Amino acid sequence: MDKESFEAELKASGYTQIEAKTLDPRPTNTEHAHDYDIRGLVVDGTFTVWQNNEPVSYRAGQVFAVPAGIEHSEEIGLDGARVLVGRKYHSQAKS
Repeated sequence: MDKESFEAELKASGYTQIEAKTLDPRPTNTEHAHDYDIRGLVVDGTFTVWQNNEPVSYRAGQVFAVPAGIEHSEEIGLDGARVLVGRKYHSQAKS
């Protein structure tokens, strides 16, 4: 999927905060959860999401998602990663 189509899909699905991020390589971070849904497109590199002690690696053109309230952690591959991510809030409060 290309960035423009993905961004249009995010907007149509109610994702209000959309940003491009460049991430440096790093090992798995601490498990955490968000109060918003995350949906992201890997533009370049490898982005791994861990849920229930299971890693799933995403590469360029692949989409990942983590629903609000779900414990997870992320790992960034050796070459870093560029991702386009959207956040979808389920209430008016944004943090």
